[in-house]
Amino acid sequence: MYLRPSALNALAFAIQSASKFEYPADRTLSYVLREQRVGSLDRQLVAEGYYAWLRHRLSVEAIAGKDASHVAIALAALARQFRRRVVAPPGEEDRYAKFLKIDEELGPQARRELPAWLWDRLGLQYGEEERIALAESLLQPAPFDMRVNILKGKRDAVLARMKKEGFADARAMELSPWGIRCPERIDISRHALFEDGTVEVQDEGSQLLARIVGAKRGEFVVDFCAGAGGKTLAMAAMMASTGRIYALDVNDRRLDNMGPRLARSGVSNVQPMRIDDENDSKLNKFAGKADRVLVDAPCSGLGTLRRNPDLKWRQSPTSVKELVVKQANILAAASRLVRPGGRLVYATCSLLAEENEKIAEGFMQANAGWTNVLASLRGGEDDEGTIYSKLLPHKDGCDGFFAAVFERAAA
Repeated sequence: MYLRPSALNALAFAIQSASKFEYPADRTLSYVLREQRVGSLDRQLVAEGYYAWLRHRLSVEAIAGKDASHVAIALAALARQFRRRVVAPPGEEDRYAKFLKIDEELGPQARRELPAWLWDRLGLQYGEEERIALAESLLQPAPFDMRVNILKGKRDAVLARMKKEGFADARAMELSPWGIRCPERIDISRHALFEDGTVEVQDEGSQLLARIVGAKRGEFVVDFCAGAGGKTLAMAAMMASTGRIYALDVNDRRLDNMGPRLARSGVSNVQPMRIDDENDSKLNKFAGKADRVLVDAPCSGLGTLRRNPDLKWRQSPTSVKELVVKQANILAAASRLVRPGGRLVYATCSLLAEENEKIAEGFMQANAGWTNVLASLRGGEDDEGTIYSKLLPHKDGCDGFFAAVFERAAA
């Protein structure tokens, strides 16, 4: 691939624009591609170089050297990502060759690309061998996962159609009974299966989280932190569009984004509802009435680094400490909505015990009348002998997820 000077400059501008990590990575990239008027021939190179910098920032900056310019960092990111498949523009050949040589000499530790605080915590939590495997898996791009809407189609038929229509690498997921996976990102946005709501883009781990809630026909379910509604829609399909799901969120934009997805899906049992916070008085009418409540809590998102590599640079010990307080408060508030005999599921896409096991343990210590339920995201009775369940990218091939399932004592 030939690297045009304009593409190199656009990549340098993208890195400069994102260096303070004030905005999500995809929004910054979209802005740069538009602002710099990057043509179709250069977009892939700029985008992949940008995400290479986000994934491999430690080694990229080691290659570029101390106080390097953004152009030098851009070249180092391309060397890290593409090696000798890129031809440097005139005047940059020698520097690019130098960066290639440095990259080839980097030791294994520099290639694991996690900030020191996170590297240390994962070592304490998982041990050295698993930390290495986990860190290396987080450097790989995520596959492209879809969920078949069982209200509109069956997975085998949808998969056969996709293969017939050019998606030869599509395959059924091993864990999710609704899932189809492609090894690389594809554009499904204009395909009839997406436009008519037969398939939704959703990571396998997210699908399994909806499954573990176990929503049944005719039940009253609350998705306490619904976001854009991926898990809400999966649960609504499990319920055959009967009963009622309230999809709660504090963010108007996220709830607005749910609208088109609801329309495509064909479900009629979902009621989006904005709340001010977890203690909003509007929730009082639900107290003690919900059959099932899902709390997919705001978290560090460190289990999603394959698709959101900027998060490892945007999070910190301070931000995690603040999140832990919020998570405990949200879980306590959500628990008040569960009826006697009902189910409460606490989940995150974090890898850290303080956001996961410690929150669940703290809830059990502070609240009588609840029991832990042995339930596995993988579909078995438990998860490696624990009462909690985890998915990890290096073991399960999907985003990292944690789930704790509680049941309230019957009256």
